[in-house]
Amino acid sequence: MFWVLLLLLAWAVAGTACTRLCLAAVRTAAVDADAGHGHDLTLYEAAFLSGGPARVADVTLVSMARQRRLLLAHTGWATVVDPWGRDEMERSVIVAIGPEGQSRIAPVRSAAADTDAVRSLGEELVRAGLAVPDAAARTTVASGVRQVRAAALAILGLAVVALTLPAPTEMPRDLVAVWFALPLTLTLSCLAIARVEVHPYSRWASPAGQRLLGTLHRRANRAADDHSRLASVAVRGIRAIGEPELRAAFAHRDQLPRE
Repeated sequence: MFWVLLLLLAWAVAGTACTRLCLAAVRTAAVDADAGHGHDLTLYEAAFLSGGPARVADVTLVSMARQRRLLLAHTGWATVVDPWGRDEMERSVIVAIGPEGQSRIAPVRSAAADTDAVRSLGEELVRAGLAVPDAAARTTVASGVRQVRAAALAILGLAVVALTLPAPTEMPRDLVAVWFALPLTLTLSCLAIARVEVHPYSRWASPAGQRLLGTLHRRANRAADDHSRLASVAVRGIRAIGEPELRAAFAHRDQLPRE
């Protein structure tokens, strides 16, 4: 009756993995229940929740360029026109460009994304329950899903071993397969529910943050003013930039300057 031990192991694997996933989903839902009520996202907050620090830098550059306080050439260079930033993000961009007032967009974007102002913004969003706190918390539910998938594969392996055992058993092999199908069904059902309830996973925004982003995106689609166009850039990235020359400037944003 060695197959019984394998069946018990299959149930243990399935139960442990499904329990961890359920607990992770419950913790996420508990945090989400009290987050985001009455909070209106700023452009910088929306940018961070949508694309992280780099998106904040992009929105700052686009905003300054549209106000003619920063020139972004289609060749990928940024030139300061107004050296007085109106907030911490803009001042970070001006400092990143340097005292000469001109620099490639790629290093400016990288330096502006890695500033105290952006880090403080992220910490405030975490405290508000709109952003996930770190890489470990960000992948809690996703890790649970991976564990359940691994458990399903492990159960299949245990079933194969049980069905191919040379030792004689009084239990018909088809009935043994049915017994192993039970924990397998549990894991597959858990995966199906998780996909409906907690999919997709966001790298930066919590479920509450994703809801606010959806609201902001719908508002931006209904309006056509400058703020709404910037909101579209914050949520969707540089592909939402309408001006061809400005979009061409950002086509160089990930290229390193040549020596």
